This record gives sequence, C-alpha cells and structure tokens, in this order.
Amino acid sequence: MDTSEARNRKVLAVEKTDLEVPETAHQISSDSWFQVAFVLTTGINSAYVLGYSGTVMVPLGWIGGVVGLILATGISLYANALIAKLHEFGGKRHIRYRDLAGFIYGRKMYRVTWGLQYVNLFMINCGFIILAGSALKAVYVLFRDDSLMKLPHFIAIAGVVCAIFAIGIPHLSALGIWLGVSTIFSIIYIIVAIVLSVKDGVNKPERDYNIQGSSINKLFTITGAAANLVFAFNTGMLPEIQATVKQPVVKNMMKALYFQFTVGVLPMYAVAFIGYWAYGSSTSTYLLNSVSGPLWVKALANISAFLQSVISLHIFASPTYEYMDTKYGVKGSPLAFKNLLFRTVARGSYLAVSTLLSALLPFLGDFMSLTGAISTFPLTFILANHMYLVAMNDKLSLVQKLWHWLNVCFFGLMSLAAAIAAVRLISVDSKNFHVFADV
Repeated sequence: MDTSEARNRKVLAVEKTDLEVPETAHQISSDSWFQVAFVLTTGINSAYVLGYSGTVMVPLGWIGGVVGLILATGISLYANALIAKLHEFGGKRHIRYRDLAGFIYGRKMYRVTWGLQYVNLFMINCGFIILAGSALKAVYVLFRDDSLMKLPHFIAIAGVVCAIFAIGIPHLSALGIWLGVSTIFSIIYIIVAIVLSVKDGVNKPERDYNIQGSSINKLFTITGAAANLVFAFNTGMLPEIQATVKQPVVKNMMKALYFQFTVGVLPMYAVAFIGYWAYGSSTSTYLLNSVSGPLWVKALANISAFLQSVISLHIFASPTYEYMDTKYGVKGSPLAFKNLLFRTVARGSYLAVSTLLSALLPFLGDFMSLTGAISTFPLTFILANHMYLVAMNDKLSLVQKLWHWLNVCFFGLMSLAAAIAAVRLISVDSKNFHVFADV
C-alpha cells in the first residue's frame, strides 16, 4: 500500500466514527484551509481574468460592470456558503456535488446534477484550452506574424500540454507546489496587464465607454454579461474542493471562502476595471491583445497565461478524473505502470474531445456566457438555495423560506434568459466565422 492510500484509509477510519464517508480513489481531508483557499483563488484569478474587461465591463459599462461585479461577489459568497454548510448534512460527508443532491432529492437528481456539473466543467475546460491556445498564438504573432500557424494549431498544442500535465498529476491534492507556481504565473500576467494598460490609458486620453449596438443587441449582450458575472466567481465543484480540506471541514471551508471573496477577488477587480478604463468599448476579450509594450514583456505575460491555464484546467477537470479513477478501481502508487497507462488513455481521451470542440468553436466569450447560463446558474444559485431550503426546512422561519424561494425563482429566470442570449451570440458568431476559425 502506498503512502497516500494509507493516509486516505486512516482518515476514513477516523471520520467514520462520526460520519459516513464515500469511497474515493483520491485523497480527502489532507489539505489546510489555506491551500484550499489557494485552489479557489487560482480558479478565480485564472487567465480568464484577462477577458473580463471585454466580456463583462464592455457590455455593462461602468455602472453596470462595477455594481454587477460587487453584487456577484456577495451573492456568490452567500451561495457557496450554503453549499459548504451542507457538506456534513445528515451525518454523511458529501464529497461530490452529485452526492449531496442525491442525498437530499434522490437518485434521479443525482444523475441530473452530475450531468449539469459535467457540462459545466467540460465547457470551463474548453474555455481554458481556448485561452491557452490564444496565449500561444499571441506569442507567435509577436515574433512571426506570417499566418502560417493559426489558432486551431495552437489549441491543439495546448491540448497536448494539458494532457501531459493531467497524466503527471494524479489528483487535486497532488498539485501542492504547483499552486504556488500558478500564483507566480498569475502575478506575472496580472501585473503586466495592469502596468501596460495604465501606460496606454495615460497616453490615450480619449476613449469611448458607451455600450455599443442596437437596443435589441444591447439587451442580449447585457444578459449574456450577467452569465459571465456568475461564471467569474463560481467553480460548480465546491464539495469536491471541500473534500480535500482537513477537519473541521465546514469551519475551514468558510475560512477559505472568505479569503477567496476578499483578498482573492482584488486582482480580478484590478484587471477588469483598469483594462476597461484604458481601452473603453474597444477592449479585447483577451486583454493582452489590447496592450502595447516591449515584446519580451508581452511574451512573458502570454506564456504565463498559457501555463497557468494548464494548471487551472487540471483543477476543474479533477471531478471528472476522480469519477473515472474511482469507477475503474485505480489503486496503488500513482506512478505504477497500469495507473500511468490508465490516466494516459482516460484523461488523454477526455482532453482530446475537449480540444477538438475548442478548436471547432473557439469563441471564448460565448463559451463563458453559455456555461454560466446552463450550468453555473443552476448549480451555484438555484440548487444551492433549494437544497438548503429542503435540508433545513424545519429550522427556517417563513421569511427565510420565502427568501430562498425568491432566489430560486429569480435565478431560474436569469438562467433561462442568459441561455437564450448565449445561444444567440454563438449563432451570430458562427455566421461571422467558420468552424476552426482563426479569431
């Protein structure tokens, strides 16, 4: 028995005296709240932050963008706290989102939640591959703007690198030092984006902050941007992340969430607001395409964004990897030949499909909107409020029950509206660009 498996069984034996813990091939209760906070902060300050100036601020403008981001921060903290507090509901640890939903609603909802979560994480990972490919293309264009290699080629390269990393890192807790490396990469591209945006903004006093388009176009883009707001703050895999934190799991997870939604959001705010201030309505959906500065600085920022996207993708793919590893009975040392071979085939196949779809439809902003609409809204806001309502029904006052029902109805309508807007955006972009487009 290898060290990690022995530790995991020891944890299970200790916790089963009080709580039932589902079987899993991955480690649980092994990480400090601070490491979990870094996992959450890595997600919120991934290379996606380079798109929020263009995908959130441009459609919403100053008032809508600033107020929207602040409101989304508070609402997301509240919704995630509801999920975190249900982690040990009913005398059982719910280490997967679908397990929690299945325990509260039954087997049918277990499958529905797993489907929603799978779609959510799959589309987030497609977005990361598009981001990584865009960053590589940006480096290429800096030095050789000859159009010999196009975005789909760079997306394919990004997919291969993501697969190599996925094979080498067996589970979420094994990221370890890579979280620190990811933070360094994030600091690099965030500082470069801020500094070069400020420089450009100072030297370009005139810019347009008006929301562009006709009235109907504005309506759809604003609705789509609302989905981007919730996409920015939420993982759709909080129970899976909470499963890795040491006891007491609820208290430690709340510490991690408070860190994420206070200190963790500040870099994201800075990039979104300063990027929009510098370029106004002309801000690119990938901010590093808008900035001007020394080639080596821009190359460093783009390479950092590429590498950070690879690490972030692994975080969001971990529930899928855990499912495959547990279902097919992966045991023993992660470096054992049979386990390496399994990860190569299983994870390589998953990322091959993700990479193909990313190259086929490389519209990053649209991916963010659609993901937020069809999966992040239901998982993070609708289900969170309704599960808490059902689980704590006897302990809630009439006002509290009405509050949760109001949230369920409001976010249900928002999810429907955002899905319609996102599908329209993809339809429009699909007409403007062919498949495997070089955007």
